[in-house]
Amino acid sequence: MAYNLLKGKKGIIFGALDENSIAWKTALHCHAEGAELVLTNAPIALRMGAINKLAEAVNAPVIPADVTVAEDLENLFAKTKEHFGGGVDFILHSIGMSINVRKGIPYYENNYEFTHKGFDISSLSLHRVLQTAMKMDMINEWGSVVALSYIAAQRVFPDYNDMSDNKAVLESIARNFGYYYGVKKKVRINTVSQSPTRTTAGSGVKGFDGFIDYAEKMSPLGNATADQCADYCVTLFSDLTKMVTMQNLFHDGGFSYTGVTQAVIEQMAK
Repeated sequence: MAYNLLKGKKGIIFGALDENSIAWKTALHCHAEGAELVLTNAPIALRMGAINKLAEAVNAPVIPADVTVAEDLENLFAKTKEHFGGGVDFILHSIGMSINVRKGIPYYENNYEFTHKGFDISSLSLHRVLQTAMKMDMINEWGSVVALSYIAAQRVFPDYNDMSDNKAVLESIARNFGYYYGVKKKVRINTVSQSPTRTTAGSGVKGFDGFIDYAEKMSPLGNATADQCADYCVTLFSDLTKMVTMQNLFHDGGFSYTGVTQAVIEQMAK
């Protein structure tokens, strides 16, 4: 059921890869709530994914952009302004990648060249997006930016590897830039710490299936789905949350504040 929460609003969705991705679901939900969209991803991701199918569903242009290259972001924002005839009201940052994870290199043996690349894509990209947006006056007053995070930024999950560091920095950038962009133009910036979700990226983490089952047992409400995360992002893009900024918002069925559950105790007793 749609409520027209984003009627008249315009936004950019970074990171939609396939139908399993949270960015993909968020684009669909934003469109259903009345928003106009621009979709973007790295050129290599566009070749790997099926984003043209999404673009057709939400009637949005696809503009390639490598988030590690300032010129690509400048081109993305310039073309978006041309398409919309002005700035945007919201941005979703759904970007993350770890070469160390992909190659199965444990945290204590990280290849630093891989670490730097993952940091640039997963964390520094948010700073680069916001810095470029501020310089180009890309986000309208009272606009909203959401970046997707994970509780491994606060707690140790061994196989999440250097992505834990990346998410911790991502959340710090959201807080710091949230101050400056808030003072300058009332733009609010938040991170959403989502339940483990069966996306293409998430499934690449070792032991992921087992951890999803564990998180399900540890969450009073169960794991939040990608569709439910998309709904939450919609509320953060809407005018109903105009005074929420610089927050890391847990969207995980209660996992983040649960010490232990009866289901986990019973499982351990077997």
